[in-house]
Amino acid sequence: MSLFFKTLIEGIIQVILFSVIPLIWWLITARKKKSFWNFLGLKKIQDSKKNNTYVWIAGVSAAFLLLSVFMLYSVRGVETAATNFSGLKLSALPAILVYAVLKTALSEEIVFRGFILKGLSAKFGFNAGNIVQSVLFGLMHGIMFFSLTSAVKIVIIILFTGGIGWFMGYINEKKADGSILPGWCIHSIANIFSGICSAFMLFG
Repeated sequence: MSLFFKTLIEGIIQVILFSVIPLIWWLITARKKKSFWNFLGLKKIQDSKKNNTYVWIAGVSAAFLLLSVFMLYSVRGVETAATNFSGLKLSALPAILVYAVLKTALSEEIVFRGFILKGLSAKFGFNAGNIVQSVLFGLMHGIMFFSLTSAVKIVIIILFTGGIGWFMGYINEKKADGSILPGWCIHSIANIFSGICSAFMLFG
């Protein structure tokens, strides 16, 4: 099976798995109030000009990419989610796009900025909800490197990914009327970048 189709199948399965708990929770608590897509924030961005949503997306994406250079250099030689593309160059691009947009970005945005942030914000307010989801997001990424690199690098990874998670939550809720599309876009761009860096072995 080609890398593209393998990644596509894995991506579809992961999105489904990551949607199961939010779907069950929606059926129990919100089915009569809103559609499942609105419940998760998979909806059109509203008032993008008034809130400068696209400016925020571009700015955070640019900052994320610059910081990603430092992060990728820091974990060079360590196996990551993008290691499958190592050395494959342009032939890996279709699989990278599926990995970045579907397998990782969409599934993680559904859980963290869709389900967790919105659920906690409704109960405890946006600030508390955004902090919790960003901490969990950072910890998830840090745990993946627990036995692979030093404690200092793990803390840096947690702070970096958690900080980006916070900004994505802020843009989604405060600049895009609760749509998770901005976070999905930023997340996808970052993962495409890391996949390309791996494919061309830009960091060793």
